[in-house]
Amino acid sequence: MDQDQKIKLAYRTALISGIFSAVVALLLLLNFWHMKQSEPLESKTIEVLVKRLASEPNNEELKEEIRSFDLLARKAYFTSRWQVKAGTWLMLVGGIVLAISLKIHTDLRSRIEEPDKVTEELLRARANAQYWLLMAGGLILGLSLVSGYLTNDYLKEYLQMGVADDSGQPQNNVEVIDVFQGQQDSTGGAPDSTVVAGSEGETTGETGPAAGPGPVQDVTAQAAAVVRFNREDFKLNQATFRGYMGQGISYKKNTPVNWNGSTGENIKWKVACSKFGNSSPVIWGDKIFITGADEQSRIVSCYNRNTGQLLWERQVTGIPGSPAAPPRVSDDTGLAAPTMAADGNRVYAIFATGDIIAFDLQGNRVWGRNLGVPNNHYGHASSLQVWDNKVVVQYDTNTSGRLLTLNTANGETIWDVTRPVHISWSSPILIDVAGKIEVVTTADPYLMGNDLQTGAEIWKVEALMGEVGASAAYGSGLVFSTNEYARLVAVEPKPNAAFVWESDEYLSEASSPVCYNGLLYTATSYGVLACYDAKTGEKKFEKEFNNGFYSSPIIADGKLYLIDLRGVTHILQADATGTVIAEPQLGEGGFAVPAFDDGLVYIRGEEHLFCIGK
Repeated sequence: MDQDQKIKLAYRTALISGIFSAVVALLLLLNFWHMKQSEPLESKTIEVLVKRLASEPNNEELKEEIRSFDLLARKAYFTSRWQVKAGTWLMLVGGIVLAISLKIHTDLRSRIEEPDKVTEELLRARANAQYWLLMAGGLILGLSLVSGYLTNDYLKEYLQMGVADDSGQPQNNVEVIDVFQGQQDSTGGAPDSTVVAGSEGETTGETGPAAGPGPVQDVTAQAAAVVRFNREDFKLNQATFRGYMGQGISYKKNTPVNWNGSTGENIKWKVACSKFGNSSPVIWGDKIFITGADEQSRIVSCYNRNTGQLLWERQVTGIPGSPAAPPRVSDDTGLAAPTMAADGNRVYAIFATGDIIAFDLQGNRVWGRNLGVPNNHYGHASSLQVWDNKVVVQYDTNTSGRLLTLNTANGETIWDVTRPVHISWSSPILIDVAGKIEVVTTADPYLMGNDLQTGAEIWKVEALMGEVGASAAYGSGLVFSTNEYARLVAVEPKPNAAFVWESDEYLSEASSPVCYNGLLYTATSYGVLACYDAKTGEKKFEKEFNNGFYSSPIIADGKLYLIDLRGVTHILQADATGTVIAEPQLGEGGFAVPAFDDGLVYIRGEEHLFCIGK
């Protein structure tokens, strides 16, 4: 590089760093002014709302409004705090680069400038320009640094006020909570005790209306005593992703085949979803549940499934360990992709933040905890399973492969195993092998089964690779798995498992296969539905459609229902003929799996939840 090029490089560096430093400094000043206008400890709005609450202590909507406003205010404030710190360091770095590049530029110019061209007026002009440049830059730099220094750190103030956790107390990540102390339940009884327990079942005491140390086992046993587990109830209700045991089969009858979401044909009701989510609806009794989320909040919504009336909607807040800001996720996944689970006593939801929470069927929060923010470049999407008082969570991230179960009564960990797999977006299913319930999961590179009671690995086979989104299927005594760029395999679930058959022709990206009456169905993201003999792998038919599939096929009343990305439901005879019965349109896109009741189907589209029936 010659002398002229060095001078130009130094000049450009000085110019860019100067502009950069000035912009950052101005942004710091604006940020300082904005923070002074909205100090979170001096919110007039919250003061007014709290005064209203004093006169309306039972106003649940007002309580939710206070929570939401307070959370948003604090999130905005601490984001600004981070911006002040980051901006100060950036400005200092920019100033240093500016000073160094100016020095280099000046030295290089002085070496090549001809002495007779440097007049006294020119020197005086240069000196004046440098003086005012330094004064202006110094003023901006000084003001921005002073504004950063003067910005109050309310986090320290909260610690001094005792708002934050006492550092002398153990930090916990399971919280069984009565949100408003003194609030009575729907039957008029006394409020539940509030229990805090460690993630491994460690007793840490009791707080709430009757705060004080006490064994968590007594409360847990009392809560567990009201839980009635009956597997037949799970056949009567679509309580999890893909229905009973997650296997993709509904036991409902007279399911509808004709509707049009745009014209209203056979639409009994539809409601707008409060927030976007790719989770599927779940049903228990006369209630239907969905989740939704955006960068501001995560919610669980409960509707009357007969009328579409919103019965309750709760925000997921105040969970220990929950991130102040949600992780970055892709649009295809979102923050509310996992489907909930229900068991007749409570409903359970998990979000891309790592927050998992339980509500009773009346919307009272029972417990909540954070499993650690998942290291997931698309966003966590694995749905929950529930069985025999256990919530099953598949938590495979870029950091580690993990499978765990939580106590449905209090959220405590029952077992938690790490496993040698990579990140996945699939969901666990349950299978019954000789009376023993196994948890079957798919993740690169294994299709594997674990004992539901202990978490112990029973069998596994290396069958998958890459980004695994499809869950397993079960039927005819075999377990099936597939993913794009790998293969479709059938495995007998037993120790030293091996392939019974395999195929590499039609492989799914996100849609999970289903097995029914000796046939296996699998759908692809490029719009092909293929059918195989479950025992032999012989292909029975392949049908190509105009749009691809992310939703999974589900069987109801002897029919196969499969929703494409445009919201068209392809309904076929669940046999080897590939006969199309109907192709009704929802009028909006769809990713979710439909839920069924006798004579009814419930579908979540991109914007609405639909109830469909004659």
